[in-house]
Amino acid sequence: MAVTFLLQFQVSIPHIAYAALGGFVVFFGMFSLFIRERLYIGEAIWAFLFGVVIGPYGANIFDPRSWGNGNRDTSNQITLEITRVVLAIGVFAIGVELPKAYMKRHWRSLFFLLAPVMTWGWFVSAGLIYALIPGLNFLSSLAVSACLTPTDPILAAAVVGGKYADKHVPAHLRHLLAAESGCNDGAAYPFLFIALYLIIDKSTGEAISDWFLLLWLYQVILGIVFGAVLGVAFRYLMRFCEKKDLIDRQSYVAQYVSLAMLTIGSCSLLGTDDLLAAFSCGAAFAWDGFFNKQTEQSVFSSVIDLLFNIAAFVFVGAWTPFHSYSDVALSLSVWRLIVIGILVILLRRLPIMIALYKWIPDVKTFREAIFSGHFGPMGVGAIYISTLAAQQLPTPSNPPANQTELLAASIQPIVSFMVLVSILIHGLSIPFFSLGRRVHSVSRTWSRHDTFGRSHATPEWANLTRPMVRGEQIVINRDAGDLDLERGENTVRGDETPTTEKTSGGSDSQTQTQDEKSKREDGHDMRDESPPDGSEILAEWKEGPHQVIERRAGPGEEVCLLYFVGLL
Repeated sequence: MAVTFLLQFQVSIPHIAYAALGGFVVFFGMFSLFIRERLYIGEAIWAFLFGVVIGPYGANIFDPRSWGNGNRDTSNQITLEITRVVLAIGVFAIGVELPKAYMKRHWRSLFFLLAPVMTWGWFVSAGLIYALIPGLNFLSSLAVSACLTPTDPILAAAVVGGKYADKHVPAHLRHLLAAESGCNDGAAYPFLFIALYLIIDKSTGEAISDWFLLLWLYQVILGIVFGAVLGVAFRYLMRFCEKKDLIDRQSYVAQYVSLAMLTIGSCSLLGTDDLLAAFSCGAAFAWDGFFNKQTEQSVFSSVIDLLFNIAAFVFVGAWTPFHSYSDVALSLSVWRLIVIGILVILLRRLPIMIALYKWIPDVKTFREAIFSGHFGPMGVGAIYISTLAAQQLPTPSNPPANQTELLAASIQPIVSFMVLVSILIHGLSIPFFSLGRRVHSVSRTWSRHDTFGRSHATPEWANLTRPMVRGEQIVINRDAGDLDLERGENTVRGDETPTTEKTSGGSDSQTQTQDEKSKREDGHDMRDESPPDGSEILAEWKEGPHQVIERRAGPGEEVCLLYFVGLL
């Protein structure tokens, strides 16, 4: 019997990994409000650290590089597909959750972020890598820096999403940075492949031809068009199914995953830019706001994002090649990588954003320019681009025999270290970029005066009200006795005799005073429950650490909301 019991007790690495990953998600979820709202640290940094703990440099129960019997090509293929799926779902969700027709109204701001800002970061990062990694030439440095140009949509969610962003980051800036992070993972393809074509192709003319014909016309433009057509087609199909009562509520939220998977699967078969196609499909799918309206009460997308984001960064933490950070054969050392990481964070976006913010409509102030310049996290997207580049290059020998093999062997260690630096800096610096005032007790009043002066078209207080269109009917909600009060029939002063009201019921006439009407059956006066002096509490609720109390306004007073903020 004991032997049978022992045979049933089987310990395997996959089962331990399942238990460890599930346990981490459970415990993080239990304390998520404290971690996010008090410590202002997202799930990415904790998941990465957990991946390191259970990875080959820790408990060694989860080693992604050992999959496929340690074969380099098989390991890279697994890494590529895992990161591809996570990124595709992330950029599709960003495209869906943007405001209605956002790309049409804000294309100019996105153009500046995708063209001059990304180009500047590409060249600056390449110059730093070329200066501090002696084994790489400038062309190889351009290939490595192309992996660092995109803003990671998974890490971006920690800044542009959630309650912290709602309180401290203006909506126009959140939307802009979210749209940029959705676009530029796919937009990094031109920067990467121009360097790879120049390295791999036999002549410069052939490389330029491949870059224009194969990359721009086929992969990029066809991917954008294919994704947009797919999104528009399914948007009309969903409207038709809704009109005919053919679709249920659960199937709406399932589109976050299913349509993203359909897009990347189809684009992978065609050989086009699947990430740009996924973002384009999401933006076209929710272009008119119909899908957002149908799913606004659903939290399924947030749950899916949380699970995929945690799984992705646990994977990245266990995948990170720490042993390669100090390798003489690759001309890598820890101090060189630290210097590159710090300089890349400082110079990759910040100078160009400060120089160009006056021409970017959605970056309105110098402070927003600094925030946008700092905001450029590198994460799963950089791992995906570096793995894609490693697959295009020949398998390196040990030690590398030429410049191409050196690039193939060093691109993933360099990029993974930059991701490590970005997770630490961007993950821990969110509270220091509060774009709004944080105090312990705040009283906000809605003033009727124009804050910006008479020359401003719309006063600031009007942004907090519902606009009325000329010709529409105005509806005023009233209590049952308000009409009598307006006619003066229910007015009772302190020294006056209460008015009586006669009713006829058969042969007897009954009288009922106003005092009697205001009393319940138990004799309690209901007028005591609604004091007119503004001390009545209408509503009281908690938002994270904040307790919000809404009180009834007294005569002549303005509406006032009190926020009681707990100590962080």
